[in-house]
Amino acid sequence: MKPSAFRYVVPADLQSAVHARAANYDSAVLSGGQSLIPTMNFRLSHPDVVIDLRLLDELDYVRTDPSYVRVGAMTRQRTLEFDDSAYRANPLIRQTLQNVAHPVIRNRGTVGGSLAHADPAAELPCLITTLRGELVAHGLDGPRKIPAADFFQFIFTTALEPDELLVEAAFPVLDPGEGWAFCEFARRHGDFALSAVACTVKIGPGGAIQRARLGACGIASTPVVLAECEALLVGNKPSEELFAEVARQAVSSIEATDEPEAQRRYRRHLLDGLVRRALEQAIQRTGARV
Repeated sequence: MKPSAFRYVVPADLQSAVHARAANYDSAVLSGGQSLIPTMNFRLSHPDVVIDLRLLDELDYVRTDPSYVRVGAMTRQRTLEFDDSAYRANPLIRQTLQNVAHPVIRNRGTVGGSLAHADPAAELPCLITTLRGELVAHGLDGPRKIPAADFFQFIFTTALEPDELLVEAAFPVLDPGEGWAFCEFARRHGDFALSAVACTVKIGPGGAIQRARLGACGIASTPVVLAECEALLVGNKPSEELFAEVARQAVSSIEATDEPEAQRRYRRHLLDGLVRRALEQAIQRTGARV
């Protein structure tokens, strides 16, 4: 199929893009196009105006500071995947990106495009939510920082205002010795995850878990921080029994949907296994034993 007719705008800089967005209520932002173009071709999306950000080189960067890996919204996913400074600061970013679609998609798809699309089964929203990262939007009033927990509001719905563009994603740096893992299950490699789990674990001097971050996607209308599971982990030494208890708690976090009961049972089964697997891998990377 072909998309419906639209007006095509290519701003030369960020301010021009913001003004174009503000002036066109029924507009869509084209960054990598790996999500937008298919939906337009199937006429699931039919904007009056398409604002193409391809000239905004100012939004194409990966910068690492002591606290964050800061990624411009127009950075290709493949660029971030192979960025050595980002890997040294937070290797979980690379592992997560390796689960995103296929290399040919990551060559064109942008980090900002995936986050702004806000698919509840997508990997990057899950990662930045689990890590308690932040996103930066830019509108007519200038830049605005948004915690990841507040950014994703519903399926394909974010906290961006009508005149705002997503310009940066900030992924927290991991501490030395911190373990990490991203595990997902999809029907075929490259498909969206039926369920996925991201986690980081830090072991304290006595061998107990000092800090844990655990999140999931594909189980609700947004990425989910499994806060009660994190609380169960902190202060306890890693063990199969502990991970089983955490997995049971995670399963209870799955929101009710209109799916058949068999599908809900299947997602619960997947999440239980993925939580255990992710925690085991993260603990292994700390050098501790279960």
